[in-house]
Parts: sequence; C-alpha cells; structure tokens
Amino acid sequence: MGKQTGDWAKRRAWIAFGANLPSSAGAPLETLRAAVHALQSKGSRISAISRIYETPCFPEGAGPDYINFAAEIETVLAPEELLALLHEVEHSFGRVRETRWAGRPIDLDLMAFEDEVFPDVASVSSWIELPLAQQSVRAPDRLILPHPRIQDRAFMLIPFADLAPDWRHPILGKTVAKMLAARPEAEKSEVKPLEGIEILVD
Repeated sequence: MGKQTGDWAKRRAWIAFGANLPSSAGAPLETLRAAVHALQSKGSRISAISRIYETPCFPEGAGPDYINFAAEIETVLAPEELLALLHEVEHSFGRVRETRWAGRPIDLDLMAFEDEVFPDVASVSSWIELPLAQQSVRAPDRLILPHPRIQDRAFMLIPFADLAPDWRHPILGKTVAKMLAARPEAEKSEVKPLEGIEILVD
C-alpha cells in the first residue's frame, strides 16, 4: 500500500517554472507570479525562489524567449498529487498539452521530490536515455521522478543550483552542481539572469 497524504508532510520538492507566451494573467512574468500565489493557496508552501532568467526558446526560432526560474516547495501532498496540482494550475492559465516543445503561457515541471525515484529505476533510466529525436515526439503518460531531462538542460540546472546545488540525483549519483558543470559553456551562457526582478513569497 502506498503512503497516505499525511505521510508526506513537510517534504521538499523543486519545481521549474517557465513561460514565453501571454496568458489571461498578462505577460509571462506576471503569469508565473500568479502561479506562485496559486500554489501557495493549495496546501503547499513555496519556501524559496531562484533568480529569474531569460532563456532562448528551444528549438531555436520556435517562439519568444522564455522566462525561467525554480522554486523549492514544502508540501503535504504526495508526488502524484503535487503533479496533478501543477497541471491544474497550468490549465487555469490556458496551458494545453498538444505539441511537444511548443510555445506556452506556462510550464510547471516537477524536477525532483526529495530523493524519490518513481515509478522505478528502470523506467526512469529508460526515459533519461531516450534519444533526442524521440524526446521531441514522446512524453511520459505518468509521473517520472526525477524529471528525466534535468541533467540535459542548463535552463533547469542553473535555477536549481541557486536553491539546492548539493541535491544528488538518486540514479546518476551527481549533484546539481556537478550536472551543471558538465553542460557546455555556450549553452549555459544563453541562460541570462534578469537583474532587479524578483518574485516574493508570502
């Protein structure tokens, strides 16, 4: 039998926030501000937010630059419940999951939930090892923890490193800092901090 909701009290998770299109809440930054407040009111508490970054859209030329940051959250929800909450918040701001890597008014990715591996090592490893050509057309139909693309994306790792550089990937055995150091310098240089902009949490 799985753990009940109460068993997850005060556990930490890390969420990647991104947006490059306007929503009903306004420009991408305003949408993400609103999403932070929406999560604060749903039985979870955001305890820290990284610096705010601007990142080129991927693939190149597919749309406007993204606004990205990461948040550390304390939650009483189980991982699958937290993922459902993130999807609920995305939907409330007009996110429709139709095309892989398309522009979007909001993108909330559950990067890690403490050191949880879900559903199992073999399943997560198969998604980590998925060739790039397959990544553009295939998406998991269930929660995968840790997020299978963390180690591949500077725009995830740089904000994550602001919050938890010593978090260690439970399958790869590398810290966030080590995974970030392994990314190409050209890729990392594209993730630019936006000075003088911050999102406050209650």
